[in-house]
Amino acid sequence: MTRSRDVAITGIGMLTPGGRTADATWQAVCQGRSLARTDPELAGLPVDISCRVDEFDPDAVYGRRLARRLDRFAHLVLTTARQAVTDAKLDPASWESGRVGVILGVGSNSLETYEREFTSLGRGRPTAVSPLALPRSLPNMVAGEVALFLGARGPNFTVSSACASGAAAIGVGREMLLSGACDVVLVGGTESGRSRMSATCFAQMQALSRRTDDPAAASRPFDTERDGLVLSEGAAVLVMERPEHAQQRGAQVRALLRGYGSSADAHHPVAPHPQGEGAEQAMRAALSDAGCGIGDVDHVNAHGTSTPVGDTAEALALLRLFRGAPPAVTATKSVLGHAMSASAAIEAALTVLALEHQAIPPTANLRQQAPGRELDIVTDRPRPAALGVALSNSFGFGGQNSVLVLATP
Repeated sequence: MTRSRDVAITGIGMLTPGGRTADATWQAVCQGRSLARTDPELAGLPVDISCRVDEFDPDAVYGRRLARRLDRFAHLVLTTARQAVTDAKLDPASWESGRVGVILGVGSNSLETYEREFTSLGRGRPTAVSPLALPRSLPNMVAGEVALFLGARGPNFTVSSACASGAAAIGVGREMLLSGACDVVLVGGTESGRSRMSATCFAQMQALSRRTDDPAAASRPFDTERDGLVLSEGAAVLVMERPEHAQQRGAQVRALLRGYGSSADAHHPVAPHPQGEGAEQAMRAALSDAGCGIGDVDHVNAHGTSTPVGDTAEALALLRLFRGAPPAVTATKSVLGHAMSASAAIEAALTVLALEHQAIPPTANLRQQAPGRELDIVTDRPRPAALGVALSNSFGFGGQNSVLVLATP
């Protein structure tokens, strides 16, 4: 039964290390094998592994002029936005453009561009700084560029809440629909966390896995031997509409966004609350907003970054919320790596696909969980399951937590 605050998801676009489409990414995560490997662009750094998007040539996709104007995180999201619109069977040439919004999650601006341009400036060569440096690197420009690319003239902005950004953008997009400000919103997130500066900063914080000799075993969420995350990149965009709008135009509803909850740990700049109190609060808020009880939840796509403190906090929050018996859990960063603000949108899209396929993809590299903190984590192969309601968890620096409740139509 559709509720008054439900919104329909009618289109999905994805570009990840798992593939250049949503279906390809789904197949990759169902294989349950990490895609991390040595990254030539990070050669010489303390950690030189990542998960990266291959066989994607922006010059060939967009033409050299547009590709040169944009940075990597914009390259990724334009493709996914176009995929999502096509999947939703929307035609930008005929839609009511002023009623189409674009709200994207972006955790940071482009450190790759700034690294290059600051080098020129630091060497006393200000005239060598590109006039495109500012517009190509501002976080809000990805939403603006998607609007320009597709002709969407409705509300247009980005949301920044670190690694929860993509989920926050989806939550905000829902409110734009419910308020009547839009009839259609394109929501999601994009980021490329593979710049040398990003890799250096995360390494200096001791946040990255040091398993550079065995990259495929590096990301191991909830495993007792986890030692840090693996950087990644990617983008995901979802098309959302009010159910009645989707019905009027005969659109297929892939899933419903039933609830959204957010919270702040107010504990530490980068470390989560050790007991996961903020994560639990966000999950409870999302379920309350959705009108769901804990017994209604069939699956959790965990934030699961593979960091020692982060996974412990999330496990404790899940165990408390579900009274010691959480539903089946997966952690897809074990396969795709951590694409920062894009991960929340990618995982929301994967949760939609899990509901559609009635199957939970496996978590890679899990061998042993900490005694007393065991979750029902799917491993080895996809697990068929009767799925009606699922949570998608996303948490970020600053103690920012966002949780989505997704359901079958």
